Amino acid sequence: MNKLKECSVEFSRENDVQTEPLEIVKVNNCSITLLGTAHVSKASADKVQELITTGRYDAVAVELCPSRHRAIVNPDAMAKMDLFQVIKNGQASMVAASLALGAFQQRMAEQSGIEPGAEMRTAIKEAQAAKLPVLLIDREIGITLKRIYHNVSWWKRFILFAGLIESVISKEKISPDEIEKLKEGDVLESSFSQFAEDEKDLFRPLISERDEYMSARIIKECKENNYQHMLAVIGAGHLNGIAQQLRTQSIANPEDKIAQLDTIPAPSRWLKFIPWMIVIFILGGFAIGFMRSSEIGISMVMDWILITGGLSAAGTAIAFAHPLSILSAFLAAPITTLHPAIGAGMVVAAVEAYVRKPRVSDFNQLRTDTTSLKGWWNNQVTRILLIFILSTLGAALGTYVAGFRIFEQLSSS
Repeated sequence: MNKLKECSVEFSRENDVQTEPLEIVKVNNCSITLLGTAHVSKASADKVQELITTGRYDAVAVELCPSRHRAIVNPDAMAKMDLFQVIKNGQASMVAASLALGAFQQRMAEQSGIEPGAEMRTAIKEAQAAKLPVLLIDREIGITLKRIYHNVSWWKRFILFAGLIESVISKEKISPDEIEKLKEGDVLESSFSQFAEDEKDLFRPLISERDEYMSARIIKECKENNYQHMLAVIGAGHLNGIAQQLRTQSIANPEDKIAQLDTIPAPSRWLKFIPWMIVIFILGGFAIGFMRSSEIGISMVMDWILITGGLSAAGTAIAFAHPLSILSAFLAAPITTLHPAIGAGMVVAAVEAYVRKPRVSDFNQLRTDTTSLKGWWNNQVTRILLIFILSTLGAALGTYVAGFRIFEQLSSS
């Protein structure tokens, strides 16, 4: 049976833990120990080790998704990234955002003296030593980032993007209050709260959705594998939410809940039509211009080429791209801006990756180079990501500037 309503649930709290909150919830025949940890705390890592070595548990669940797990067990995983596939699949912006978040957390680690996620590393290491299964119960970070993107208004997306950039540029030391906040809550929430104007926009996809997701994963694992005693190592910021989900039996069908929260929200229908409406307006403007006179039509076309191509090339140049990449931006932008399915950034980044192939050392140094603005420009991997973003922004800005220019010419002629 899939209904949690048919499960017996018991709840208790252990008070003998010094600083690490711990709650026990019993679902059916599985006793689930929820350990709330601080992501920058040696005490949390020590408590994880202490609990696993008791031999009490037959499974260890951790607040990690497959991607974050790979980053922990294989820190050099980025060195195996297929940059062409990243560009082709339209994942360049997402990878850049992940690197910027990682850079912020790395700065925090350097200042606090403890690398975030030490307790997760300990959980993985001790579970493997005890030959216990390690269960990855968190949602993929890429899906969480995309759901954040869809949960905020378009102008707040620019605020978040600017905040990510500022986090790389800034040389200011992270305040003790910010480090304490990381200790108290969730590592992703603490990182994003530095950039968010209104944290309420982030709460649903960052915290409450993941409370539901991890609760559903815990229930699913217990049911499918008949675990009797599971230890779940989660951030303290998720402890109450997950305990509440399990206690109140609010997840009727864990499989359906997981599928629902793994879905990327579809954009509004009218948003899909805006790019095509712009194309129709531009092409219609060209047609009207040529109908009035060949001089007006040619002038409009030249303005379109110079403005879209020029701004895209300027963005590419800001990223210190190869001259051929700058030229490709100038040539590609006037064409790709008239076809919403193809982006100038994709073309330009592919050219840059071809003429300046990243070296193995560029991939190996990603973790350190992304912590400084200079590193983003010097590392060929991150520079290609910057070229993708800046050439795309230049082409997008050029589309609106040239569009207004065409409208002015039609109004005045």
